Amino acid sequence: MHLAVLMTNTDESEFAQAHPKDGEKFTDLIQMARPDWRTTVFSVKDGAFPQDLFAFDGAMITGSPASVRSGASWIRQLLDLIRATDTRQFPMFGACFGHQAIATALGGALDHNPSGWIHGLTRNSLLHRPEWANDLTDEFKLYGSHCECVSRLPQSATAFSESNGMNTGFLLGRHILTTQHHPEMTHDFILALSEEMRGELGPETHARALDSLKEQSDQRVFSECLARFFEQAAR
Repeated sequence: MHLAVLMTNTDESEFAQAHPKDGEKFTDLIQMARPDWRTTVFSVKDGAFPQDLFAFDGAMITGSPASVRSGASWIRQLLDLIRATDTRQFPMFGACFGHQAIATALGGALDHNPSGWIHGLTRNSLLHRPEWANDLTDEFKLYGSHCECVSRLPQSATAFSESNGMNTGFLLGRHILTTQHHPEMTHDFILALSEEMRGELGPETHARALDSLKEQSDQRVFSECLARFFEQAAR
């Protein structure tokens, strides 16, 4: 398969330059399960959109420190593109910002997290198990970092997972999968990000994050499920 990676991460800091960009992270994520699959990265946050997204077999929308609610012109263009993909039932996966953008584009709503920043290892209850998700346990672990959440799902969406009563992923038909979290992040990266964000997180949230990171995510299992999602969506 050949997937488009719609890169939304607006972080151009010194920290960001010292680590792999999201295009590379998402490529590594899917190639962990399917080494022969190809990706092409589009920096949509800079206005660089695919000329024809539907020439690809599917798309992945990355995370970003930007807010979907900011009203930026590239975000409005992305929301229009998401609505077009849904109409065509084009296979699409969204993570964090991508999850929130898909929800917003299709009639859902966002809000601030009731308890502020969620950062570190998250534990998610699986609410719906399609055949491609058979390898996920009833509680699966992913790294997370967000201060906004989807407070209302699109009308026709099915909740996929939740954590502490908050939606952390949804499905729409066979063609859309989202997660509020960051399956593309490695353990080393989330540890480095936790140190970079120490001041923003505050001492209590930072300490909780480091304690949670004594365990690692279910990245490899999620990668396999993601590959199977794209395979069934393309049929």
